[in-house]
Amino acid sequence: MRLQKRERQERLTALLRENPLLTDGDLAEHFAVSVQTVRLDRMELGIPELRERLKDVAARTLDDVKALPIDEVIGDVLDIELDKRAVSVFDVTEDHVFQRNGIARGHHLFAQANSLAVAVIDDELALTAKSDLEFRKPVHAGDRVVAKAEVLPEGRKPRRSIVKVVSTVGEETVFTGTFEMYRTHERGKEGQQ
Repeated sequence: MRLQKRERQERLTALLRENPLLTDGDLAEHFAVSVQTVRLDRMELGIPELRERLKDVAARTLDDVKALPIDEVIGDVLDIELDKRAVSVFDVTEDHVFQRNGIARGHHLFAQANSLAVAVIDDELALTAKSDLEFRKPVHAGDRVVAKAEVLPEGRKPRRSIVKVVSTVGEETVFTGTFEMYRTHERGKEGQQ
């Protein structure tokens, strides 16, 4: 049963408040309407398109990033809590894939994960000392890769942090990486040498 326009628009607003990553296609499928209907609903409600929503979310959460200028992070950072967690999205285009098979080049997935691992570190300088990577499934043009980084509890080495990154397309894990990050200061002791 289709919803009345007003109820659909209320639910659409609530869904986008919960998950600003939803595309017009996702919303059209959810409500069993056309993409054009979703676009019209968004326009009437003053809800911007996905790219603008992502920039909005990023602008509200990225003021404290220290180790890497935010515009150098590969993908769009949606959320970050320094020394704890971060989330970014990367839209794969034809420019990111091999022409002969349409599969994304691995260095793009690595760059998204690695730059997110650097950005989540609460220090003026963070460098990748070591990484352990696994490419689990191919990624194609048109896919949206969501990378989630988590800073793991303290390791045994001073001035080192371990960041685990899991990248997904939809519900499928496509890449995992564990990054050992060098930092200028010991975690929680910034300003002390």
